[in-house]
Amino acid sequence: MTARRDLLSLARSATAATSLFIKDIGHGLLVVSHNTLALVGLAVVAVLLMFSSQADLRHKLETEAFGWLNARQEARAEASGDTLTGFSEPDALSRATAADPKDLSRQQAAVAMWLSRRYRVAPEPISRLVQEAWTVGQRARVEPTLILAIMAIESGFNPFAQSSVGAQGLMQVLTRVHDDKYEAFGGNLAAFDPITNLRVGVQVLKECIQRAGGIEEGLRYYVGAANLPDDSGYAHKVLAEHEQMKSVIAGRPYVPAPKPIREVNGTPAPAPAAADQIALLN
Repeated sequence: MTARRDLLSLARSATAATSLFIKDIGHGLLVVSHNTLALVGLAVVAVLLMFSSQADLRHKLETEAFGWLNARQEARAEASGDTLTGFSEPDALSRATAADPKDLSRQQAAVAMWLSRRYRVAPEPISRLVQEAWTVGQRARVEPTLILAIMAIESGFNPFAQSSVGAQGLMQVLTRVHDDKYEAFGGNLAAFDPITNLRVGVQVLKECIQRAGGIEEGLRYYVGAANLPDDSGYAHKVLAEHEQMKSVIAGRPYVPAPKPIREVNGTPAPAPAAADQIALLN
C-alpha cells in the first residue's frame, strides 16, 4: 500500500510539474508575442514617421511602385494584343481643337455647318474655330466672317498648310517675319496650333488694315501684294467668301458681285460677256 501511495504521489507531482511547465511555456510565448507585436508596431510607426518627414522619399517610392504596376499592366495588355494601353492619355482631349456645334449661337452654328459642308471638314473643329473667330474678332474689331474667309481662301482650313514662300498654318502667316508674335505662345512651332495661328493672323490682319486704311487694301497688304499692280484676285475672293457667310447668317441667298474691272495697259478691260455674267450669278 505504501508503494502504491508513493506511486500515486509521484504521478500527481509529475502531472503538476508538467502543467506548470506548460503554463510557463505558454506565458513565455505570450510575453514574446506581445513584445514582437510591440516591436512590429514600433517599426511601423517609425516607418510612417520617416515617410511623413521625407516627402521626396515618399514620392519616389510611390512613383516607383506605380511605375512597376503600370509596367506589369502594359506587359499584360501587349501580350493580349492591345497596343493602346501603353499610350493611353486621359488629358488628350484638352489638346483637341474641337467644340460641340450645339454650344454655338444660332449665327455661329449656321456659319460652322455651312463651312463644314463646303470644305468637307468635321463640324467640331470648325465650330471651335468659329467660336474663336467671334471672340478674337470682337476684341480686334474685325468681322469674324472676314477672319474665317481668310482661313478658307488661304488654307482651306488645313492647320498644317505651308505655301511655297513659307507662310504657315490656317491663316498662312509668314512665321519667320512674325516670329516675335509667337513668343507669347512658346515659339514658332505654335504656328501649327490652330487657335494660336488664328490669333496671330488676326493681329497681322488688323495691322494691315490699319496701315492701308481699309479692308480691301488691307487684304492686299496681308497677301503681300501692296506694291504690286495685281493681287491675282485675292481680295475679291476673300470678300466674296466673307459676303457668302454674311448671307448664310442672314438666311438669304447669296448673289456674287462681278469681279472688279482690271486695266490692261492703262485701258479698262472689256466687261465680261453675257454668258460669263450668267456664270457669275450661278
